[in-house]
Amino acid sequence: MGAPTPPAAAGAAEAPEAPPRPFVKAPLTGIWYASPAPGTAPFVQVGGEVAVGQVIGLIEAMKLFNEIKSDLAGRVVRICVENGQLVKAKQPLIEVEPL
Repeated sequence: MGAPTPPAAAGAAEAPEAPPRPFVKAPLTGIWYASPAPGTAPFVQVGGEVAVGQVIGLIEAMKLFNEIKSDLAGRVVRICVENGQLVKAKQPLIEVEPL
């Protein structure tokens, strides 16, 4: 016979795991900018709400600034990238909790 499962391990296995939250992902590779200009307020902040089609940031690629729009609606729970950071296509930018 095998060893019995410790109670702590059994309880952890039964606990329901929270479903993963969706992310808005980068559509292209480039440099991420969280605000429209240096010294101005960011497009989105943690705790704020975002709507489908709302601009959440800019990605500079090949000397062009591309507006990045949300394809999700909900509350921003995490911003995954820092201002001025290189992002790759399909990299998560913000984590959104649907309302």
